[in-house]
Amino acid sequence: MKLLRFLYKQKTYWGKYDAASERIYTSLETTENLNTFPAVIDFFADAERSSPIYTDVIPQRDVALLAPVLPTKNILCIGKNYYDHILEFDGSAKDAENVKENPIFFSKAISSITGPFSPILLHTGVTDAVDYEAELAVVIGKKGINISKENALAHVYGYTILNDVTARDLQKIHQQWLKGKSLDTHCPIGPWLVTADEIPDPQSLDIKSIVNGEVRQDSNTRLMIHDVAALIEVLSRGMTLEVGDVIASGTPKGVGMGFNPPKFLKKGDTVEIYVEKIGSLVNPVQ
Repeated sequence: MKLLRFLYKQKTYWGKYDAASERIYTSLETTENLNTFPAVIDFFADAERSSPIYTDVIPQRDVALLAPVLPTKNILCIGKNYYDHILEFDGSAKDAENVKENPIFFSKAISSITGPFSPILLHTGVTDAVDYEAELAVVIGKKGINISKENALAHVYGYTILNDVTARDLQKIHQQWLKGKSLDTHCPIGPWLVTADEIPDPQSLDIKSIVNGEVRQDSNTRLMIHDVAALIEVLSRGMTLEVGDVIASGTPKGVGMGFNPPKFLKKGDTVEIYVEKIGSLVNPVQ
């Protein structure tokens, strides 16, 4: 099932997306009031058991898509989770081995979230080095703490696409990642959320970034150093994962900073992040 959140006639709703017909099945009267992710999960679980709950059908062209998540804490992010990405940043085999032992965690403020087709702002005067990062995002559907790797995927509600837009200069001068990762509009998510039953193996998905038609990143999630289940296991040690939490699982080689000279985003660019079995997240740059 593909779930999406959208604006329709100046109100926010949730719906089930049918790719074949490019139509959204929903109940406008009900879904306008779904303000928490647990409520969203319950509603669509009921809807799947009782199809008449879908009272409205809307063409996708008539709506504006929003980010299909409602996290209540910062986006939980993984750094350096692909070997080739470590090496493109002048890393070494030793750096890769250190990361293999313990994943790197950081966060993006939820205020940075934006939706499909919404502009990524360059924030001229604040940063001169805005970069893109293609990532598979994991959405938690079952609360838990100290989750074992064997049970980890049972806590996943679904998957979506996230562009971990990064101000590289801010990342460097502040000697940490939060500020450089959290500027407004620097966390596009979407276009929809694909439930976990449609992606039983998150470690076999092609992932790409495409800027103005040029393929920059071209990899597969099987190349993650720490797979999704392992990330959930380590993150949940002593820290409760809540329903609606979003985990950004890391990015492969090919980011703008990895080129010589760097290929940072500029006004007028279009960035597409593609993940197999989910689709494409597209955003213009302003």
